[in-house]
Amino acid sequence: MAQTIFTGKAPKAIGPYSQGIQVGDLLFLSGQIPVDPETNEVVDNKIVAQTNQVMKNIKAILESQQLSIKNIVKTTIFLKDMNQFAVVNEEYGKHLEDHRPARSTVEVSRLPKDVLIEIEVIASLK
Repeated sequence: MAQTIFTGKAPKAIGPYSQGIQVGDLLFLSGQIPVDPETNEVVDNKIVAQTNQVMKNIKAILESQQLSIKNIVKTTIFLKDMNQFAVVNEEYGKHLEDHRPARSTVEVSRLPKDVLIEIEVIASLK
């Protein structure tokens, strides 16, 4: 049975979806964009700030379930500009420290609220 996940420490869903869904031993997080949950606004229009906000949002959802970055098994990164890949990779890596989940990265033409990055996550509850 699926369980809906919600925390006020991450942005509220802006459509008909949940922040996350737990099914069995897996937690599927919807794509997180760089919205500050306190202001409900997109952070600075720079890729470093946006990447860091996305990772903060992911951490907040994981922590609401007593999980951490170490529980992530797969991420998918959506970038508006693949030329930003090296910068994103560096910032993303800082948040993961020595943890290395599986990952895919794709360039897309447009993202919600015209942000530069969105990251979705699958985490293990074990």
